[in-house]
Amino acid sequence: MAILNILHFPDPRLRTKAQPVEKVDDDLRRLIDDMLETMYDAPGIGLAATQVDVHKRLLVLDVSEERDRPMVFVNPRILSAAGREDAQEGCLSVPGYYEYVPRAERITVSALDREGEHFELQAEGLLAVCLQHEMDHLDGKLFVDYLSELKRKRLRKRLEKQARQGQLAGEPAEGAV
Repeated sequence: MAILNILHFPDPRLRTKAQPVEKVDDDLRRLIDDMLETMYDAPGIGLAATQVDVHKRLLVLDVSEERDRPMVFVNPRILSAAGREDAQEGCLSVPGYYEYVPRAERITVSALDREGEHFELQAEGLLAVCLQHEMDHLDGKLFVDYLSELKRKRLRKRLEKQARQGQLAGEPAEGAV
């Protein structure tokens, strides 16, 4: 397994729309393992393949307190969504920045697991928020896209300045997605 490089906003590769996974094989399972290792090392609770410059519809997450229940979603799709909540989010691709984002309270997701088996999952709370956040990445969307243009411009300038100075905005807090 290997720790992968996480792309940071405003890297244009984060805007690439991910393509469907054609087959679940050993190469994809290696990528899944590397993504999980990268996510746990960061530390975060979710990671989309787009964030590590692999443009496949794949995401991993683990919202358990013990960090021992990894979940894999290959070609995820939201089948239904209900309710609305504003949840504070962070992102491994936007380190050190947190903001409230409107999300559906409950969702039903369809996907394949790491063995290529189809499943459906009903999610609410943190799991629903994390799934929506990571699925946005697969469509080239970041949580900062939900912010006002002014906030987004300020954040971009701050992160670009830090990148020029060779530093990031502090380590992401535990729970950054």
